[in-house]
Formats: sequence, C-alpha cells, structure tokens
Amino acid sequence: MPSTEERLSPERPPSARTRPAEAEAETGTRTATGTGTGTGTGSEPSTRTATKVPTPRPRGRRRALLALLCAALMALHSLVPNTALNLGSLFQTVLPWTGLAVPLLLALAAVRRSRLAAVAVLAPALVWATLFGPDLTDKRSTEAPGPTGLTVLGHNVDEANPDPAGTARALARADADVLALVELSEESTPVYARELAATHPHHAVLGGVGLWSRHRLTAVAEVEIMPWTRALRATADTPEGPVAVYAAHLASVRVSGAGFTTARRNEAARKLAAALRAEAAPRVVVLGDFNGTYQDAALAPVTSQLRSAQREAGKGFGFTYPAAFPVVRIDDVLVRGVTPLASWTLPATGSDHRPVAARLRF
Repeated sequence: MPSTEERLSPERPPSARTRPAEAEAETGTRTATGTGTGTGTGSEPSTRTATKVPTPRPRGRRRALLALLCAALMALHSLVPNTALNLGSLFQTVLPWTGLAVPLLLALAAVRRSRLAAVAVLAPALVWATLFGPDLTDKRSTEAPGPTGLTVLGHNVDEANPDPAGTARALARADADVLALVELSEESTPVYARELAATHPHHAVLGGVGLWSRHRLTAVAEVEIMPWTRALRATADTPEGPVAVYAAHLASVRVSGAGFTTARRNEAARKLAAALRAEAAPRVVVLGDFNGTYQDAALAPVTSQLRSAQREAGKGFGFTYPAAFPVVRIDDVLVRGVTPLASWTLPATGSDHRPVAARLRF
C-alpha cells in the first residue's frame, strides 16, 4: 500500500521534472527573468532571454594606432618642438631613416595576424613616399654646363686628415671649377695650396675656410657667423659673369645627456641667413658643412632662401657623414639664381666627411 506521504503528494507532471542535460544546456543560453504560477502543481519560468554575446574586438588596435602616430610624426616633422633637448632637430636629422618603421610595423601586424594593423601601415608608407620618394629617382641631367655653367665642389677636409696631399689630388681630379674647403688647419693649408696650384691658381683662405678657383676671385671677405672665422664670401669672375660663392662651416652639434646641442649652430645659421638676405649678386652658391640636414627646421633661415642641388638634381639621399658609412647629409650645395643640372657625392678621402659636387647652369 502507498504510504500516507505518497498519497498526499501527487505525482509531478512530466513537464515539470528536472532534466539535468537540458537544464545544463539552458543555463548556458538562457537566463530566467521571472516566474509565473502554473495551473498544475509545479511552476517554470515564464520568460527567458538570450544572453548577449560580446562582439570580439578587432586585433592589433594598438599596433594600428602606433602606425598612425608614426605617420603623423613624419607628416608634421617641422612642428616637432626644440623646446626639450632639441628633439625637433634630432628627429629631422634622421628623418629619412623613419622609413624603417614601415617594415617593422608590418612585421608586428603579421605577428598579431591583424588586418587592421596591416592596413594602418599604409599611412606611414604613403607619408614617407611623399616626403622622400622624389629623392630616390635619378634627376641628374647628362647635359654639360657648356659655356654658361659652373661645376662646384664642397668638402670638409677634416683638420685631423692624415693625408691632406692625397685629398687635394682627389679633389683636383674631380674637375670642378670652384672648390670650397672647410676645417683647414695651419699645417694643411700650405699642402692644399701647393697641390691645387696647377689646376686652381686662384685661392683665398681665411681662418679654417678657403676657396680655390679656376677663375679670378675678388671681393673676398669674412662672413661673421661665429667669434672665429668659419665662413667667407668671394666673387668668382667667370667668363659668363660674376657668381657669389660662399664657403661656410656652421658650429658643430653634439648628442649628449643634455640632448641635441644646437644653439651655437642655430645662431650661426641666422647670421649666415642675414648675410644672404643682404647679398646683391643675382647668382649665389653656398657650399660647406652645415652640421644639419636640409629638412632641419632650425636651418630654415638659410634653406628658405636657397635650393638644394641634391634635392633638385641628384640621385638618392647623397649622405656624407660619417665617410666610412654615411647616414646623414650635413654637407650640401645650396644655390640661388642658377639651375642645378646634376649633384653627386664623391668617394671618401682622408676626411671623416665625403665631398659634394654639383654642375650648374646659368
């Protein structure tokens, strides 16, 4: 016979029985939000809602942001301030090398397997190509300067050069009409004068800077850019008319714990710029060691008045320093009133800089 307890507790309907497997499945996909009162002896939730599955975040968002930051820095490089450690000048000095960020960012995107990061790398790649793509093309003309032209060469010959005679002979073989040499020493100056006398009979030296020329030099004068002589100006009397030629050596810069020390160089650049603004000659050529690149905004007082022969008529970046493995172009040929036909960097001499040369048309 059934017990009293069994008689008083009616059998639970099948629909209200616990089904462990189904209950477990429902717990993963549904959540009870309320209960209703059934007509039977059991009850079950009356409303069930699906749990919101979070949308997965796209991979590589940080890498994509890094790529966009690199693109912004490249594009706005002239706005990077020099207020702290002169980081603006330092960044602009190595600006061509920022292109190395593109393959690095692509590698990071591949490791993360992120399409978003890979697409974002297009931004710095396009900015770099816009800035430096033209420099990679060969813009040199095969046209000779002819009767209305001039070939010029500038070289920081290094006062510690162990072989000034060999350097002088290499410069003579370059077949330039005018040579601008900086960082001459008292010991080396007579050596250059002797070795270059046959090919460049006219010369003028003031302090550590000098000009050697096939044409007569007149109106030789110091350009006061520093407390001691680091620049001179002369008129080269060519058969086609006068050309104002400057040999300049701006103050050196250093990278140290204090940052990129450029104050003296920047002051020298401002003084050279003032002399160039006062220059009356229609044809101007400035050669030398600027201890900074054409992109350096701190040199804008000078570069805004002149054009770089390398950027206009060269091939590649034309890096000049250090001579053994050049990574920056701090030596240049800057012009006004003449047209560069070709610009190039010569092989290393005994100096720690490489010579630069340009063929110009009047």
